[in-house]
Amino acid sequence: MATLSDVAKKANVSKMTVSRVINHPETVTDELKKLVHSAMKELNYIPNYAARALVQNRTQVVKLLILEEMDTTEPYYMNLLTGISRELDRHHYALQLVTRKSLNIGQCDGIIATGLRRPDFEGLIKEFEKPVVVFGQNEMGYDFIDVHNEKGTFMATRHLMGLGIQNVVFFGIDLDEPFERSREKGYIKAMTEKMGQIKIYHVENSSKKSENCARKMLTSKDERTAIVCASDRIAIGVIRAAQSLGKRIPEDVAVTGFDGVFLDRISSPRLTTVRQPVVEMGEACAKTLLKKINEAGDSQGNQFFEPELIVRESSL
Repeated sequence: MATLSDVAKKANVSKMTVSRVINHPETVTDELKKLVHSAMKELNYIPNYAARALVQNRTQVVKLLILEEMDTTEPYYMNLLTGISRELDRHHYALQLVTRKSLNIGQCDGIIATGLRRPDFEGLIKEFEKPVVVFGQNEMGYDFIDVHNEKGTFMATRHLMGLGIQNVVFFGIDLDEPFERSREKGYIKAMTEKMGQIKIYHVENSSKKSENCARKMLTSKDERTAIVCASDRIAIGVIRAAQSLGKRIPEDVAVTGFDGVFLDRISSPRLTTVRQPVVEMGEACAKTLLKKINEAGDSQGNQFFEPELIVRESSL
């Protein structure tokens, strides 16, 4: 069986260099990495990551804490899991999916948390002694990864106003959380710039709830209406409500959503939405956490990803 010394000799470098390529690849040049990896491949050398973890007092395990309800009909979290696991696999880490009740079962080196609300930071995450990265904007001082929510709804609102529609309404999620406030802010900013009348409704993030709300609102309106929705789920309900009232989409009611993961592609008509690059955001969560682990828990800051407006039949 090939050893570290064999690899160093084959690559004509020191054992320290081989160790750095394996354990801290970010500290060496691409040329050195290519040289060492070529030697490892030729010698069929497989690093003992279990032994390395033992020496470094690591578990090589990262926990993903999901506190929201995982809707099996919408693969939002599957996209997030894909991104996280893809990046962790590059660094030979295992991913453990946990809930509120199973968070403290088993050891880990750090945690990625999503679906957190303000009480969770005080009663749950604060007691966690390992490095934490949050998927979703927060105001509690934790490093986070999120999409630029305000910019997303600003683009969607401006798009609808560009169709010449005067009555533009916002259907927000009934949560007092940073991401929702940011999405609402984007709508308000776009409306204010064009001197539009601001009209906001708050509903649960449920297609049934938004359908009921939209039906009541649209029943009394004859003018062409545009509805900016804070999620694709809400938008699906709005479309159903409009269709049940015999209104044409987008001729009578134009609709945009937010997320762009799955529901936007199966709606009829297909939904205009603000796409979040969830897979890439998942990779960033893992990358940020691993860097935080390697730097003894030092703050890594926050990262916002750019949203993408995808225009489809619901708002042409």
